[in-house]
Amino acid sequence: MDKLSYKTISANKNTVVKEWILIDAEDQVLGRLASRVAMILRGKHKPSYTPHVDCGDNVIIINAEKIKLTGLKKDQKEYVRHSGYPGSQRFRTVNEMLVKDPTFILNNAIKGMLPKNALGRQLLRNLRIYAGTEHNHEAQEPKTIDLNTIK
Repeated sequence: MDKLSYKTISANKNTVVKEWILIDAEDQVLGRLASRVAMILRGKHKPSYTPHVDCGDNVIIINAEKIKLTGLKKDQKEYVRHSGYPGSQRFRTVNEMLVKDPTFILNNAIKGMLPKNALGRQLLRNLRIYAGTEHNHEAQEPKTIDLNTIK
């Protein structure tokens, strides 16, 4: 038996192979889409996954304004922001955010599912979200995938 066959292979920045993936968010449920995209960004769908290395793929999401939310979340879910000054707390519902900035909803959901450290911030740089069907990454030749095939 070969001694090297039992060695655990740990990926590093030089050995990771990154791909470009295109995902259409039209009629996708927000939470399920966000969790699968976070898994792809993290690299957990690859056999060479290493927890402390950015080994995930670059993800392009189009049609962010056409995501679905279940239940009464469109009217009841609120995004809160606060400047730190007294009386400056502001609330926005999902409907208001869809009008103002539809990419924020998806970006915020995915960001919450990534690690809260330097690695999480690095992984979020591999994500591009567009409200419409147009994106400017044709040169990278992104591969379109169906999220239901990734477990």
